[in-house]
Amino acid sequence: MAVTATYTVTGMTCGHCVQAVTGELKGLPGVDDVQVDLPTGAVTVTSAEPLGDDAVRAAVDEAGYELADA
Repeated sequence: MAVTATYTVTGMTCGHCVQAVTGELKGLPGVDDVQVDLPTGAVTVTSAEPLGDDAVRAAVDEAGYELADA
């Protein structure tokens, strides 16, 4: 059963930003899909199992952006 979670990522301003964040998140184990809404910073991740916030934060950090606190 797929799990969907939405996060807010700050600092994204262009298509390159979207590609960087998408690429890092898709590299996490079990991630099937990543959708980014650039104007709002909303990033929706669909995965096979729930992802740990630390793993998501690390992937976003690796891309050069920040995961907003919930």
